Amino acid sequence: MKIGAQFYTLRDFCKTKEDFSESLKKVADIGYKTVQISGTCDYEPEWLATELKKNGLECVITHIPKDRLIENATEVAIDHSVFNCDCVGLGYFPFNEPEKELCEFKETFKPIAETIKKQGKYFMYHNHANEFQKINGKIILEHLAEFFPAEILGFTFDTYWAQFAGADPAYWIEKFSSRVPCIHLKDQSFDRKMAVVGEGNINFDAVFKSAEKAGTKYMLVEQDDCNGEDPFDCLKRSYEFLKSRGFE
Repeated sequence: MKIGAQFYTLRDFCKTKEDFSESLKKVADIGYKTVQISGTCDYEPEWLATELKKNGLECVITHIPKDRLIENATEVAIDHSVFNCDCVGLGYFPFNEPEKELCEFKETFKPIAETIKKQGKYFMYHNHANEFQKINGKIILEHLAEFFPAEILGFTFDTYWAQFAGADPAYWIEKFSSRVPCIHLKDQSFDRKMAVVGEGNINFDAVFKSAEKAGTKYMLVEQDDCNGEDPFDCLKRSYEFLKSRGFE
């Protein structure tokens, strides 16, 4: 399994293409070779391809705004081929009204997932805490796994949000084997704040074992809130912890 950096962590440093370019260089300098692109300024796929190559980086997954996926999923998938990225991600769906929104998600994203598959890409959904609400005894992610065939929908499983919801991240990663090629590593401190990987209380040794069993290829560090610390320094400390565990 390879480790990478989720650029949503650095969204405040990617508001222009100039700053985005510099952030890619800084992430490469830390030692990361893999990234997820999310929360940045707009960019042309050709521009991103050039910047990634310049810094020796590989983009393995994105987060794309819901409206753009709805408007033209085919174009989105074709753009991903330009910068050689296989996974097209959706970062959020509210699920504040679980049963109603579960039906809405199914109706909206089934054809999108199929379209992305036809273009040779894989549609990925990133969970927060709400997806651990139960409907008829099953969490929302289980309902999604039953409705969408594994070949058209995967989960960018987030360790922090699972723990936040009172769930065991390692258990659910293994539960969704074959659907979790990319996961998010995000730690949780004793006061439930987001933390540098290895500095909180999530059992990452168990996460690593489950991820390996589940067929995970990429473990991407994401820290939405760095609690006033420099996000680049947080990514560096997470990288050092993961490297100490034998990952690169």
